[in-house]
Amino acid sequence: MRTCHVVALALIAAASMGLPVPHAEAAGKIDCEMRFNLSGWAAIYKHAEGSGTITCDNGKSFRVHITAVGGGLTAGKYKVENGKGKFAEVSSTDQLFGSYAQGEANAGLVKSGTAQVLTKGTSTLALSGAGEGVDIGISFGKFTITRAK
Repeated sequence: MRTCHVVALALIAAASMGLPVPHAEAAGKIDCEMRFNLSGWAAIYKHAEGSGTITCDNGKSFRVHITAVGGGLTAGKYKVENGKGKFAEVSSTDQLFGSYAQGEANAGLVKSGTAQVLTKGTSTLALSGAGEGVDIGISFGKFTITRAK
């Protein structure tokens, strides 16, 4: 019998006998996504702020505030609307919050797009979005997510 069939039968048997059945969160990983808007500027120093909502497959949802700061060889002004983020390697919703390391290379005029992967310990956050503005350069810094008040 295949392993997946054995696991399914064990879960059905446990449920029918009134034994607790493990949930996805107890098994280890939670799938969470973020929708966000972000706007900022850069002139050697980079600063952007925004807001968004994180939703997870365990039913939890969080309104969040986003701040991105850093520096490098960069200049411009930009705005991202309806950006998307996908969290990976998250076993607790507490891991969603805090500062992620950020590195970025960009060039855009009027309409531009971005895609990047940020890291925080073993957790990663893949961001993508489209926006408008003028920006060019390479920058490094941090991308911080906090609960909105």
